[in-house]
Amino acid sequence: MTDSPTTEPSPQRESLASLLGGRKGAIDASLPPVAFVAGWLAADRSIAWGAGVAIAVSVLIGGFRLLRGDRARAVVVSLAAVVAAALIALHTGRAEDFFLIQLLSNVASALLWAASIVVRWPLLGVVVGFALGQKTRWRKDPELLRAYSRASWVWVFGQYTLRVLVYGSLWWAGQVVALGVARTVLSWPLVAVTIAVSGWVLYRTLPEGHPGLRHPRPAPALRADE
Repeated sequence: MTDSPTTEPSPQRESLASLLGGRKGAIDASLPPVAFVAGWLAADRSIAWGAGVAIAVSVLIGGFRLLRGDRARAVVVSLAAVVAAALIALHTGRAEDFFLIQLLSNVASALLWAASIVVRWPLLGVVVGFALGQKTRWRKDPELLRAYSRASWVWVFGQYTLRVLVYGSLWWAGQVVALGVARTVLSWPLVAVTIAVSGWVLYRTLPEGHPGLRHPRPAPALRADE
């Protein structure tokens, strides 16, 4: 009796969320804008009070993160962004301008991610490749390059462009409270959905039998007579 042929198990495909993470930072970043709106409303629409509360909350979050062992650089950058947003609102006298940096940063991100796909350096591949310690080896795999490119479009339209449309329309209309709500809803919940959908597109694009994100395989070399 002959042994039945054994089938090799298909490569295990880890979730994109486990590689990217980011939940903690997204939640922390949504708290100062909420604090700004709360302080602004509580003090009869005082931008100064709103700015002070937002900065105070950002300082508390930063102190907590430092105690937990987070990098000081990340904490300082987050605090600086809140201070800059507060100064802009104080300078213009428009509470909605507290969200102007967030609006502009999403415009820049949408353009940057789209450009990275066009020049065949999709940023999703850059980020995941960095997280896996691959440097640029993933670009030598044409199947991975194509998959990262398609999945990166989810980030362009499903996250950054959506935020620009929502934030931009609310900012133009001067809807401060709605901006605070949108800033919260379009932080970690949207990031989670974007990661899930882009992960689905990524693995859907990869052919059956591909060894996975951790094992890029270079394109086969052409023979001399080809």
